[in-house]
Amino acid sequence: MEFLKEEILRLVSQCDGRVSVRIELNGEAIDIKGNNVYSSASLIKIPILLEGFRQVEAGKLQLDRVYELKDEEKVGGAGVIQALHGQNSYSLLDLMTLMIIVSDNTATNRLIDIIGMDSINSCISSLDLKHTVINRKMMDFISLQQGKDNLTTAADIVACLRKIEDASFLTPDSREKILGILHHQQLLDKLPVLIDHKEIWIANKTGELPGVEHDCAILKYKGKTLYVAVLVDQLRDKKAGRAVISEIGKMCQVLLATR
Repeated sequence: MEFLKEEILRLVSQCDGRVSVRIELNGEAIDIKGNNVYSSASLIKIPILLEGFRQVEAGKLQLDRVYELKDEEKVGGAGVIQALHGQNSYSLLDLMTLMIIVSDNTATNRLIDIIGMDSINSCISSLDLKHTVINRKMMDFISLQQGKDNLTTAADIVACLRKIEDASFLTPDSREKILGILHHQQLLDKLPVLIDHKEIWIANKTGELPGVEHDCAILKYKGKTLYVAVLVDQLRDKKAGRAVISEIGKMCQVLLATR
């Protein structure tokens, strides 16, 4: 672990952006500025997903309930709903899946309305995510200009990933569904890109904004589970941020296979 930390520090020192890393495996951790606060970008969609399932378990929501989307509710950025015509009805499970696997911003905003921003923040507090908050919807640049942003840290995101597999938090069925959604992620150009997917099971969620590149993942190999989050901002060249994240992903595979 110490050797890997030195290698990551060397890699981070060569990046022109600000980088934070948190890796946990077998009760050990590598933490490089893991409590530095960043704009969360689409990583905030993970606590939205968790609170959604928590409300399903409480009987407040149903996975198969269908919700209508108005054309004026569709927003730009990531996702596919904005490009679809004549398809304006989605089940809760479909919205949650689209929010994660293609990072759909329209689906996310509809879920924020359904679940409730205050409830999502209450969930965040209950998970003891000390520096994470949701203050605005996706693509809400007016709120952003007013100083309202969604925030998180690498340490908080890893804690959130761990909670997905916490038997005291969600039922086995919910945990299986959440892991399945994350495992079907379509955005694989950061942490997973250099990982052998035939050998390592991976479930991840990316995030990006101008000058920002994030990714987090759960990696599994022969009964072992590794959690990792890499957050990068202040980038002049986004490719440099993705390169750092992908190299850290490769290092995580080596660590998982050899520990």
